[in-house]
Amino acid sequence: MSLTAKLSPRYLGQKLARLAVPLALAAAAIAGGAAAAHYYTKHHLTDPPVQVVERGPRLWYPVGQYPALTLPDGERRAVKSVLNVRNTMHYGDYVWNEQHIPAGDIWVRIDLARQLLSVFRDGHEIGSAVILYGTDGKPTPTGVFPILEKRETHVSSLYDASMPYMMRLTGDGVAIHASNVRRGAATHGCIGIPPSFAALLFNVVSNGDKVAILPPREKSS
Repeated sequence: MSLTAKLSPRYLGQKLARLAVPLALAAAAIAGGAAAAHYYTKHHLTDPPVQVVERGPRLWYPVGQYPALTLPDGERRAVKSVLNVRNTMHYGDYVWNEQHIPAGDIWVRIDLARQLLSVFRDGHEIGSAVILYGTDGKPTPTGVFPILEKRETHVSSLYDASMPYMMRLTGDGVAIHASNVRRGAATHGCIGIPPSFAALLFNVVSNGDKVAILPPREKSS
């Protein structure tokens, strides 16, 4: 149920963006209901605040004092470290660094309000990208979804369009897939991500891994 609406349905893999968006995890839900902040500013992600440790490309939280993200189904996931993104991300931008991160449970968090996808492994953020999502007429569903199917090469039967690195989330065709992420574009319900990032994400997730999609207008929690 995808490809980009309004403009070309084929992805180009270019960084065409001009409009800045907030950084990854800007709306992280914190234990006790404390207000969240952009993690790269080192503002409080816990209440009382915990001093993060900047080490290489990451910000690390002290053992035993991990902040927690709340999924739409109420499950809480601890965050051990996040990527230290210093610059504002634009349409088509992404970051990825899994160096020295151990094997472990993988899950994906999609914040529609901030147009950001973050992927975690063993509680560590290993990647984040600016996304496209569905229009009002074809909204992206919210909630927690397992990855049902993966196809490196896929063509939409509904729109006759290429959907590379397709990771299906619903039975009616909503998926995460490579797209030309640019200003002024939207999808028919899918999550569009930059092609290079899509290849990285496709290679680390498996069928059954959870994808949490937060609502576009309500305050993320």
